[in-house]
Amino acid sequence: MLAFAPVTLRRIAARAGALVLAASLALVFACRPGAPAREVAVLRVRGHGEIRFELLPDKAPRHVASFKSLAAAHFYDGTTFHRVIPRFLIQGGDPNSKDADPANDGFGGPGYALRAEFNDLPHLPGTVSMGRASGPDSAGSQFFIMTTASEPWRPKLDGQYTAFGRVLSGQDIVDRISAAPRDANDRPLADVVVESVTVEPG
Repeated sequence: MLAFAPVTLRRIAARAGALVLAASLALVFACRPGAPAREVAVLRVRGHGEIRFELLPDKAPRHVASFKSLAAAHFYDGTTFHRVIPRFLIQGGDPNSKDADPANDGFGGPGYALRAEFNDLPHLPGTVSMGRASGPDSAGSQFFIMTTASEPWRPKLDGQYTAFGRVLSGQDIVDRISAAPRDANDRPLADVVVESVTVEPG
């Protein structure tokens, strides 16, 4: 017959207390606010499909907030990718691209400028970054997406443009748009229209 050492009530109480404490701590940590839920921008491009990219507010909170606000206001609906360069980028987000005058494409914006949020996100294929004028704090609504084989351009962009997103799916669409026939100003000969931009949980 096996014999067991007696377990005192004190030891039982100590064990029970430890279990209660562990359960309480687990509940506290489970209820603590963690990282914000991922949000994904969905660009629906007429005749091409969807480009989906993750928004990165930890890298560029002001730029992400502005992009989300403009998307919610349908600001981007009907704009075009007015600048496309193979093995480099596609650029859009200019409200001027909605009109019939191609000469003013690339000069429009939302009526305000954002302070730069340069960060450590590299401008690799699939990176989404904000276009700007000559000054660092001149970004507005225009954005660009890096294409496949765009790595050689990275040294000219890192730390000089605000990256705020990363493509999750649709990079093939980005590359296809970048190869569209274009004029001397890199504007597609046939409009590449963004039908809508929405932001949804990732």
